[in-house]
Amino acid sequence: MYIIPAIDVLDKKVVRLREGNYQDVTTYDISLEDQIKNYYANGTEMVHIIDLNGAKGDFSNQEYLFEIIQKTDMKVQYGGGVRSIEKVKELVDAGVYRVIVGTQAITNPSFLEELATLNQGPVKYADHIVIAIDVLDEVIKYSGWLESSPIKLVEYIDKCLALGFFRFLCTDISKDGKLGGAGVELYKKLLDHSPIIKLIGSGGISSMKDIEDLNDLGRIESVVVGKAIYENKISIEEIKDWNLKSLIKF
Repeated sequence: MYIIPAIDVLDKKVVRLREGNYQDVTTYDISLEDQIKNYYANGTEMVHIIDLNGAKGDFSNQEYLFEIIQKTDMKVQYGGGVRSIEKVKELVDAGVYRVIVGTQAITNPSFLEELATLNQGPVKYADHIVIAIDVLDEVIKYSGWLESSPIKLVEYIDKCLALGFFRFLCTDISKDGKLGGAGVELYKKLLDHSPIIKLIGSGGISSMKDIEDLNDLGRIESVVVGKAIYENKISIEEIKDWNLKSLIKF
């Protein structure tokens, strides 16, 4: 299991939200560019970047984000307002390693169907897609966690699998930003239902003990860690040591 450091960006600042609440924001005194450099210098191969403005349909951050992303050698897992086939192509063609899709995949039934067959030369865009599933009490949330979907959680996973999408980023909203522990029970339920999925956990990580608890499930591909790093609950050196021991190669 690989640890992927998270950087959430709102109004060009590095922040964290509590349970997705845009009114409950912690801002950190470090730039996006410096934080990426810090991770890269400590041996991290991948970084998770979320444009929180984009998640609400405000794309004022994107030019700023793209400039920084294109300058780094880090593999970037990127999300926030990716709601068109054209945007997916733009991101992948610009060098983004993984593109996270959430809202559009839930609200537009034809979006994933079209994306599943999108190819250009040797590039199969579906291979670069991560399906975001943001969950609160087993209800799928979208549009920056502001809306609820009537689609049942396991039914949605089955639909994605049928189209050939296997990698899922599952955020347990009830845990996110609280440093209260990871959603082990939720992830176990998903993996028991669909053992073949490549699951990325997110939300609630407060210590290396939480990392170990997730790793003990034996089937989680990677985990996104954000606030625990900024609040000095997990050090970059600990992440480096863990990832060096990980057998997963991206």
